[in-house]
Amino acid sequence: MSEESFELKVVEVAEETGDAHSISFEVPAGAEERFAYKPGQFLTLAVPSERTGVAARCYSLSSSPVGDGPLTITVKRTADGYASNWVCDHLREGDSIRVLPPSGIFTPASLSADLLLLAAGSGITPVISIIRTALQQGSGRIVLFYANRDEASVIFARELTELAAAHPDRLQVVHWLESVQGLPSQEQLKAFASAFASYDAFVCGPAPFMKLTVAALKELEFPRERRHQEKFISLGGNPFGDLHDQEVAEHEIEDAERDEDDDAQEPASHEGRPQGPVRLEVELDGEEYAFDDWAPGTKMLDHLEAKGVKAPYSCREGECSACAVRLLAGEVKMLHNDVLDDDDLADGIRLGCQSVPVTDAVKVTYH
Repeated sequence: MSEESFELKVVEVAEETGDAHSISFEVPAGAEERFAYKPGQFLTLAVPSERTGVAARCYSLSSSPVGDGPLTITVKRTADGYASNWVCDHLREGDSIRVLPPSGIFTPASLSADLLLLAAGSGITPVISIIRTALQQGSGRIVLFYANRDEASVIFARELTELAAAHPDRLQVVHWLESVQGLPSQEQLKAFASAFASYDAFVCGPAPFMKLTVAALKELEFPRERRHQEKFISLGGNPFGDLHDQEVAEHEIEDAERDEDDDAQEPASHEGRPQGPVRLEVELDGEEYAFDDWAPGTKMLDHLEAKGVKAPYSCREGECSACAVRLLAGEVKMLHNDVLDDDDLADGIRLGCQSVPVTDAVKVTYH
């Protein structure tokens, strides 16, 4: 079962830099509620592919949910990025493309919190959405560290200058240019962030930048609940559900079979499966659900969908964080995980689309 996709019409394409475009969409009448979003979330686009039919890719929303501006993503070309180049080369005003509703958990719990935003390159995309929204609806201080190759590659350069000038008491923008200062080191990032150790930190950018930045935050003992990072991996499956479903299903069956083989080699006390139906309690969007018939071997997301619960997800492959839950009680096992790190797992975060029960009762919350 796939989440319902929508055909969105492109209403504007703006060139932000030589290799980055912002694409704005018109939300179809009647779908406004489905496309309500939080700053920092992303859309999943069905980019046409001759090889696979669909290349599903996640692109962060750069627009703000505050006001009446259009739904907008910003896409930067990458050297070998088929989808990003296709979007920049082919999408024009008047075109349409299939899109899944907004997803993602890279969003502040409070817009009035003090925010330390560390971005590099196209990592500014979800961050500018957070800045735009927090300045309008929040009251906290915001510090942005933004690294780029050179001055010409700075996305949203003019707007960042204007926002900092309009909110001098709340927004501080610090640009770091590789052409002038070289690549930032972990020690330099640590020195910068040390002045804002009480802030909520959000990190987004290329993998090497995120690795260094998160390591610097850990050295400064930023607690896990105040340290957030956005990760995107090219989705291997097709979450749009109408092409190559058989191949995706076969892939999932193979994963499950491998998982069963792995189970036989591990202590049952850690990875055993319940003998009967499992009780599942879920907190989602202020609602509480409880079911006593979660079948062992059935993924949590699949069970919730079968019960009519509209749980969030995007890729269904364990390759993004849209379906992330936090364990409150019990334990689950993930069949596949390409996005959560050891800190996430230690903090009780699991992927609902890949989680099967290990204990007789499980309680989770979506956040």
